[in-house]
Amino acid sequence: MAALTARERSDVRWRWHQLIIDHADDLAAILTAEMGKPLAEARSEVSHAVAYLQWYAEEANRIYGETISAPSTDRRLLVIKQPIGVVGTITPWNFTASMVARKISPALAAGCTIILKPAEQTPLVAGAMFALAHQAGFPEGVVNLVYASEGDAVGRELCTNLKVLKISFTGSTVVGRLLSLELGGSLNM
Repeated sequence: MAALTARERSDVRWRWHQLIIDHADDLAAILTAEMGKPLAEARSEVSHAVAYLQWYAEEANRIYGETISAPSTDRRLLVIKQPIGVVGTITPWNFTASMVARKISPALAAGCTIILKPAEQTPLVAGAMFALAHQAGFPEGVVNLVYASEGDAVGRELCTNLKVLKISFTGSTVVGRLLSLELGGSLNM
């Protein structure tokens, strides 16, 4: 994604956004079958996912730098926003569609590559959303989905692999503590 312009990143995101809208009923049905959420609530959750995708599709165009006040008059401080690289994300079982969109959207808008590990109990809607992301035209290797029956090993790998430069986690306190220990206590949940 870093090789794409802000406009190109936004365009891919808009295509994904539209595909999610086009397949909203299918995604809601998957949510209902997978976790037992009432269909009306599942539809609402998919609409929340769509809203995250829309917001960050627009934000992809607004990756501006800033000039900020310096401590002296002979200097100027310029902040340049750049992708940091690979972002690892772990989502909970209960708001799968909205959390997938919420976790990966900011990283993709910034031009980062992502790896998502959905909760073992509810991986299907994430798989369907990623299939639509690939259909939308994300470059190969940009959106990556990892299924695991034992999430500890994947979480540990995401936390200790030097290529993964950021972690975004939402889930249980128990797992959060384990991940935080892997990161030396520096996980921000």
